[in-house]
Amino acid sequence: MDVVMLSRLQFAAATMFHFIFVPLSMGLAVLIAIMETRYVRTGDQNLKRLIKFWGKIFIATFVVGVVTGLTLEFQFGTNWSRYSAFVGDVFGSLLAIEVLATFFLESTFIAVWIFGWDRVSPRVHLAAIWLVAIAAVNSAFWILTANAWMQNPVGYVIRNGRAELVDFLHVIFQWFAILEVIHTVAAAFVVAGFFVLAVSAYQILRRHHVELFTYAFKVALVFTFINAVIVAAEGDFHAKIVAAKQPAKLAAMEAQWETESWAPMVLFQIPDVENERNIVNLVRIPGALSILAYYYPSAVVKGLKDFPPEDRPPVALTFYSFRLMVLLGFYFPILTFFGLLRWRRIAESRRYLKVVLYSLPLPFIAVQVGWIVTEVGRQPWIVYNLVRTRDAVSPIAASQVAVSLVAFVLVYSLAGLIAAFVITRFVRRGIPDQSESHH
Repeated sequence: MDVVMLSRLQFAAATMFHFIFVPLSMGLAVLIAIMETRYVRTGDQNLKRLIKFWGKIFIATFVVGVVTGLTLEFQFGTNWSRYSAFVGDVFGSLLAIEVLATFFLESTFIAVWIFGWDRVSPRVHLAAIWLVAIAAVNSAFWILTANAWMQNPVGYVIRNGRAELVDFLHVIFQWFAILEVIHTVAAAFVVAGFFVLAVSAYQILRRHHVELFTYAFKVALVFTFINAVIVAAEGDFHAKIVAAKQPAKLAAMEAQWETESWAPMVLFQIPDVENERNIVNLVRIPGALSILAYYYPSAVVKGLKDFPPEDRPPVALTFYSFRLMVLLGFYFPILTFFGLLRWRRIAESRRYLKVVLYSLPLPFIAVQVGWIVTEVGRQPWIVYNLVRTRDAVSPIAASQVAVSLVAFVLVYSLAGLIAAFVITRFVRRGIPDQSESHH
């Protein structure tokens, strides 16, 4: 295995682990802020105990997210120095804003929120968690905008062999960036919403503080349903901009080998990459792919065979990841909609609560395969149509990367086990009794 693949695997492993905790902490901040808003309005001390319960989990996810995020940024210097040298003026500017304008703001106000109980006024404490939530979303905005630039580079010129930023507003307000931010932030909110739903379902099923966790379940249910619908609806717009800007990715997502008008969408198919065809094609909907990509059934969709083999993304991984993402993207709004139908009898709907509980891993899987579609589908480019991935790695030996990859996997596995243990312990303890909560 060469240095390029090893570096990609290392960055992918670090990113995917990081992206377990970031969506969770970002969405939990918003959900806690919503619950605390009600607490400040009502003064209900039981709500305060509920908020502190979720707060412990939020802090654990925030800490792991911060630590894993730092190691990601180091890799730009250690494994991807040629990439950093070429795009540093554009990419570095966006990441610098993220660190200076949002991370420090988030870290400051999370300290106020953690240590400010009964030390600052309820309204100041509430403002702190809302500012944490806003800063978390703002942080995501800058990171996703940087990624969107890699997907569709704009607002730059090439000078002295490197990309230089000339139109900052074009970079942050291009449609690719806007749609990526909406899609990813809403997906993160679905992850956090499902986590609150599953934990609340677990507590209700074991009859632990049923009233409080029913309230948490209902807040998360509405929150998750709204964001699941946004993810599904935005996905349609996202497909159209991918078709316009990254046609090879679209072709790989659908295993579309031939260029044709009235391109069909096939619900069940198995791609045969070696022979550039699909072995199974069941349930064809004529023109559906053309409509998805370009609004019109007669629109021509470019097939993979019209791209040079060296410019095609890995088809099988992109295709199956996309299929799984879409399947889960339909499952989440449907499941939460059924919950809304049971609004008045949530606590008694044991079968539904069990389905929600067992569905907990699915949103985490959905965001991971979503990132696989985004990043693997962009290959062989690290900056689309500008810099190939093989030209972006640092001039280091494969053995060095192999050692660091093994070290990353071991350390991250240990960190994951510790985080899972801590969070599981918080969940099993539940909300302490009144006497315990006052110590």
